[in-house]
Amino acid sequence: MSMNVDLSVDIGGLRLRNPVMPASGTFAEGLEKVMDFNRLGAFVTKTITRELRTGNPLPRVVEQPGSLINAIGIPSKGVPYFVNATLPHYRPFDTPLVVSISAPTSEGFASLAAELSAVPGIAAIEANISCPNIEEDGKAFAMRADSTERVTKALRAATHLPLWVKLTPNTGNVPEIALAAEASGADAVVVSNTILAMAIDLKTFKPSLGNIMGGLSGAAIKPIVLRQVFQCARAVRIPVIGCGGISTAEDAVEYMLAGASAVQVGTATFLQPAAMTTIIDGLRTFCMRREIARVTDLVGGVVIEEADEPDLAWVDPVAAS
Repeated sequence: MSMNVDLSVDIGGLRLRNPVMPASGTFAEGLEKVMDFNRLGAFVTKTITRELRTGNPLPRVVEQPGSLINAIGIPSKGVPYFVNATLPHYRPFDTPLVVSISAPTSEGFASLAAELSAVPGIAAIEANISCPNIEEDGKAFAMRADSTERVTKALRAATHLPLWVKLTPNTGNVPEIALAAEASGADAVVVSNTILAMAIDLKTFKPSLGNIMGGLSGAAIKPIVLRQVFQCARAVRIPVIGCGGISTAEDAVEYMLAGASAVQVGTATFLQPAAMTTIIDGLRTFCMRREIARVTDLVGGVVIEEADEPDLAWVDPVAAS
């Protein structure tokens, strides 16, 4: 079977050749040795902070069945290093560069976004608001709608670039947070960051991570984040980017059927460095086999059949005879 499949997608005004990109923190310049960077939908950098950060104490990673818990802690060499040393690696490639940023305050986010928006070669800003927020006693901005609204408004005022806001799965109502980001000017939301988790070493009885808790990623979290993507995509009109446990083209298709317009691949790249290009090829093959001309036709295509009886009818008490 031979047919042309249009894999291109539009994410908040940024046109991508396909919907596959790395998750922040899982991608490095050296990977061009194992894959063609010009095939990716976008680059997403490791998160950049204003301050120099060494990261969390060791050990920082522990393997779990089907997953990984990491407590890297966003090590960062600051903005000048990124502009002078990191950015030049990406300039030769014809792939949009999305820069992930983090800050402890709304003002810090805004100033970082403003400075980077003036740097040539940056196509979009991804604001990692699932990080500690000094203004909220250390809680992540994305834990609450009001703090999400405040930081997103500050970011929107600071940059003309497409603004993607990365949410946390560790709150009870992710769609409410997505709506707050949309209402405050976000062009897309990334759902989501890692799930807060921990492990204990049974030899020492100590936590397995130096930071005690870390972020769970990998295949184990996919059903949870898939559900959150489904909920968010039904709540907002802006694009949702799915991120969590994607390692195959079939995973990517599931996310798109749930409502994701694009996907980010993280832990899978550690296990198979060329995972993203394999997923791109698999997406094309899937669409060809199903005679789907445009990958965007998958978005939100999950089939929900209406129940034959009203929801929760079965919980009504049986009338006494």
